[in-house]
Amino acid sequence: MPLETIGTPWLWTTTIAAVVALLALDFVLTRRPHEVSIREAALWSAFYIALPLAFGVFILTRYGTTTGVEYYTGYLVEKSLSVDNLFVFILLLSSFAVPRELQQRALLFGIAGALVLRGIFIAIGAAAIQQLSFAFLLFGLILAVTGVQLLREALSGHEKEVDVDSMRTVRFLRRFAPIAGRYHGPALVVRENGARMLTPFAVVIVVIFITDVIFAIDSVPAVYGITGDPYLVFATNAFALLGLRALYFLLEGALSRLVHLSFGLAFILFFIGAKLVLHWAHDEFTGVPEIPTTWSLVVIVLTLATVTVTSLVATRTGSARAGRAESADTRDVAAGDEGPAPAAVTDHAERVGPGGRGD
Repeated sequence: MPLETIGTPWLWTTTIAAVVALLALDFVLTRRPHEVSIREAALWSAFYIALPLAFGVFILTRYGTTTGVEYYTGYLVEKSLSVDNLFVFILLLSSFAVPRELQQRALLFGIAGALVLRGIFIAIGAAAIQQLSFAFLLFGLILAVTGVQLLREALSGHEKEVDVDSMRTVRFLRRFAPIAGRYHGPALVVRENGARMLTPFAVVIVVIFITDVIFAIDSVPAVYGITGDPYLVFATNAFALLGLRALYFLLEGALSRLVHLSFGLAFILFFIGAKLVLHWAHDEFTGVPEIPTTWSLVVIVLTLATVTVTSLVATRTGSARAGRAESADTRDVAAGDEGPAPAAVTDHAERVGPGGRGD
């Protein structure tokens, strides 16, 4: 089927040039590794949220309400999925013990790679929509499978973990190149004992690239479920990714409180998957209804708002219960309870030793 797009050569050229310029600016600003402060992260996050919102005003004014709603809805979906991706990035950077001052550089390499990968996937998606009548059905099934995986993880109640030594990417790299035992700043390759070695930082970059491929598999079809315009799909992906570095440092501490986010994202992916299937069926069979993009925007906003509120309530309730339990244990110890000593007290006694002094 023919694609309807607002992406003129001028608009594509201008957008890609702006994305490259912003990415280059980020690389220049991070050329000297440093630990990102909350103030710095907040300012850059505000910039990277204001920029796509302002661009949406341009889309609304120039191309009409329908296109504008598609853009904003697609951006909201991409931003929501990118927040979930931050959980994985936190695990990766923690598992590889990436120094704080190098973390933003690692994320920036990942963002650059993700932009290239998303561009490739978007082009493949556009070609599939044009050549394959069942492309929307295929995209819908991909989102449904991803939604099931997210839901299973959420229901399991187990925290995600990353075992560096068991990762296939790490094992593969070790077959072809030795890996240095420590970080050498942002260097990717160093020479130790006369041999060239990959640094742990280079391994982190490769792992993030591979992770970006997995993210693109569900991210691109999700936006194609909102709009069939490849330009809007690229623009929403680019804006969401560009703000990911600053958002990471801004939300790093708060992400652990969004305990119900996976449930919300699973529902959103199911919903968009159903929208894609209905869109395919609408083209194949008369009388099959479609889900308007405006409804999609309302459903996504309500879902995200709901899981945010329930997450905050759940974590607040859990913290309150933990605080009461800790207070009760403290009172028991103060009252001379004959029960076993708390683990922390026992550990301390073992470290101090019978002489009453540390080693």
